Amino acid sequence: MISRPYYLEWLNRWKDKDVIKVIAGMRRSGKSTLMQLYQMELQQQGVEQSQLISINFESLDEDYPLTAKDLYDYIAQRIDPRAKTYVFLDEVQRVDEFEVVVDALFVREDVDLYITGSNAHLLSGELATLLSGRYVEIKVYPFSFKEYHTAIQENVMQRGGLDHPYDFPYDLAPSLPSKEVIFNRYLLFGGLPFAATLFDEKDITEYLEGVFSTIFIKDIAQRKPRMDMASFESVAAFLADNVGNITSIKHIADTLATQNKTMSQGAVKQYIDSLLASHLLFKVERFNLKGKEYLRNLDKYYLGDLGFRFWLLGKSAGDVGKRIENVVYLELRRKYNRVAIGKQGEHEVDFVATSGDATHYYQVAQTVLNEETLLRELRPLQVIQDNHPKTLLTLDTIGTGDFSGIKHLNLLDWLLE
Repeated sequence: MISRPYYLEWLNRWKDKDVIKVIAGMRRSGKSTLMQLYQMELQQQGVEQSQLISINFESLDEDYPLTAKDLYDYIAQRIDPRAKTYVFLDEVQRVDEFEVVVDALFVREDVDLYITGSNAHLLSGELATLLSGRYVEIKVYPFSFKEYHTAIQENVMQRGGLDHPYDFPYDLAPSLPSKEVIFNRYLLFGGLPFAATLFDEKDITEYLEGVFSTIFIKDIAQRKPRMDMASFESVAAFLADNVGNITSIKHIADTLATQNKTMSQGAVKQYIDSLLASHLLFKVERFNLKGKEYLRNLDKYYLGDLGFRFWLLGKSAGDVGKRIENVVYLELRRKYNRVAIGKQGEHEVDFVATSGDATHYYQVAQTVLNEETLLRELRPLQVIQDNHPKTLLTLDTIGTGDFSGIKHLNLLDWLLE
C-alpha cells in the first residue's frame, strides 16, 4: 500500500473531535485502502484492535446488516466499554436509511465515526440536513503523479526490472523508468491506484473498463433507471474530449445534434449532474478578478481521472496540452480549498487557487520555447496587479526561471515536490 500522507494528516488532525469524518471520492480512488492505512496508524499510536470496528459494505467476508436498526445493534454490541471505539463504515450508502445509523452513532460519546461513499448521494438530502454543522468532508482523488510515480517505481523494483516490452510501453531498458516515461503513462491511463500495479496495456484497459462500467451501472443507471445510457455516454465522451474548453449545456446539445445525437438541454444537464455526483467530472467556475465575483455562465469541465478519458476515447484521443491541464487542476484540488478560472478583461488565467486568505495564480502550457508563445502565456499573469504568487507550468526543461516575479517551473518537478 502506498502511503498517502496528505489524507492521513487530515484524519489525524480531526481524530477524536466531535464531528463525523466523511471520506468521499470516485470508486477505486483508494478510500478503503486509506481507511486501512489509518487504522494501522491508530494501532501504532496505541489504539487496541478491540477499539476498531471496520465494515466494508461491498465485502462478502461477512453478512453485514443492511438495515438501520440491525446495523446499529450489530455495532453497539461490539463497542469497547473500556475506551473510545473508532467506527469505520465503508460505502455506507448501501445501507437502507443509513442516515439514521450515522446520526445514532454520532451522538454517542464513546464513538469516533468515519464514513466513506462513492457518490454525492452520501451527503444529499436528509443526511446533509440532519448532520448540518456536524461533519467534515475530504475528497479522495486517484493517485497524484507523485504517488503514482512512487507506486510504479516500487512495483518495478519488486519485479526486478522490466524484462519485456509488454511490461511497460515506451520504456526500452530493464531498469527503473524515467519520470518522463511514467508521466506519459499517467497521462494516458490515469491514476487509479490498482492500475498502477498493472504493466500490460491489455490488463489496464480491461481493469479501467470494469471500474467505469461499474460506476455507470451501480452509481448512475440504478439511480436513474429511465436514463438513455447511449445518450449519456455521448455526453460523457464529448466532455472527455473537451476538457479545459469553455462550454455550455446549449453548446453540448447543439454539437451532439450535428452528429445525429439529438437530446434536450434538460437531458444534457441531467447527464452532467450524474457525472458530477459520481466524481467522474468537476465543473470549474470563472472568477472575475477585477469585480471579485463568480461569473454564471461558460464554465469549464475536468475529469476526475484521465483513465476515464482513455476508456471513452481510446489511446490516440486528445492533445497533451489539455491533459496536462487536467492533471494540474486535480493537483490544485488536492492542495487548495477552491480552484477557479481567472478572468481579467480580455485575459484569462487558467487557475486561481485559494485557501483562506492565500491565493496563487497558475498558467499551464505544454511548451513556451517559442518566444511568441511565452509572451502569450505570461501576459494573463502580468496584467494582474497584486502581490499573490504567480506560476507558469510547462513540460520544458530549459528556459525555466523567473520572469519579473513570475516563476516558470517544469511541470514534472512541480508535481514531484
